Amino acid sequence: MNNLLEFQRKVGAIAKDSTNPFFKSNYFDINSLLKEVKPLLSELGLIINQPLTNINGHPALETRITDSITGETIESSVFPLPDIQDPQKMGSAITYYRRYAIQSLLALQSEDDDANVASNKSTSQPTKSNW
Repeated sequence: MNNLLEFQRKVGAIAKDSTNPFFKSNYFDINSLLKEVKPLLSELGLIINQPLTNINGHPALETRITDSITGETIESSVFPLPDIQDPQKMGSAITYYRRYAIQSLLALQSEDDDANVASNKSTSQPTKSNW
């Protein structure tokens, strides 16, 4: 799928724009992730969808990328979802799995802000050497 290769050439690292106060860590939320990747996927004629399905009667999530011209599709493994009865907690679990499935299927990088801060390194591009 040539368009997916072009996507990977163009996409940059995704900024971690949300904070998890429980773990004191940063992450990118699903809306920020989709805001970053969907315009580029659309530009390249790629469609992403994440239908809920089931495995032996248990809820599961699948992630697909389809080329709108050729119909060629790449699919993730079907991820079983936890058996949660509370709809709000189940919605949170679905969102969590969606985010990581997209990140994995598209081979996305996130900005490693924690490591850069700890090592006093900048996230900017290195300057060209005069050697």
